[in-house]
Amino acid sequence: MSVSYMTHPLIKHKITLLRKCSTGTGEFRKLIEEIAMMMGYEALADLPTADIEVRTPIERTMQPVINGKKPAVVPILRAGLGMVNGILALVPSAKVGHIGIFRDPETHLPQVYYGKLPEAISERQIVVLDPMLATGGTAVAAVDFIKEQGGKNIKFMSVLAAPEGVSVLMKKHPDIQLYVGCLDRCLNDDAYICPGVGDAGDRIFGTL
Repeated sequence: MSVSYMTHPLIKHKITLLRKCSTGTGEFRKLIEEIAMMMGYEALADLPTADIEVRTPIERTMQPVINGKKPAVVPILRAGLGMVNGILALVPSAKVGHIGIFRDPETHLPQVYYGKLPEAISERQIVVLDPMLATGGTAVAAVDFIKEQGGKNIKFMSVLAAPEGVSVLMKKHPDIQLYVGCLDRCLNDDAYICPGVGDAGDRIFGTL
C-alpha cells in the first residue's frame, strides 16, 4: 500500500489546534488551508518538469518548470473545499473539479449527487481532497467516479484518518497514493473519527 503519514512538527502542531473546541471558524478554516498546503509539498513532489531557457540578470540558463497537463484538484463537497486554496497556493494553474457525495447519517453509505472533472482527466495528476477519511465509503465512491471518467494517476489527501478508513480505501484502490496528516485511533459508534475534530465541514463553514 502507498500510504504516507505526515511527520513534520508544524503539521502536528496545527492539527492539535484544529482539535480544540475553542478554535473558531475563521482560525479552523485557515488551519485546514495551511495544513493542505504543507501536505501538498509532499503529494506534488513528483510533478513532471522540463527545462526552459531563462534569462537572469547574470546570464541565460536552462531551468526546470512544471511540464505537461496541469494537475487536477478535486475536493469532495463540501469539506474538501476548505483544502483547495492551500493546493492552489502551490500550483495556481491547477484545474479544479468537484465531487458531491452525501453520507447518509443512519446507514453511513455514500450518495453521489454531483460530479464534474476537468477535461483530459486521464492525462492529469489528480489530487482528491477531503479533510476526514472516516469509514472510507465516501473516499471509495469518489475514486470510483474518477476512474469511471478515465482518471488514472490519483492521489488522495486527508488531514485526519481512521485506521478503518485507510484499510477500506487502500483495499479497494491499492493503486492510488494516500497522504494522511495524522492517523487517529478509531471510529466511534456514529462513525466519527476519535479523537478527531468533530464535523470538519461544519467547523469550516460555521454551521454547527
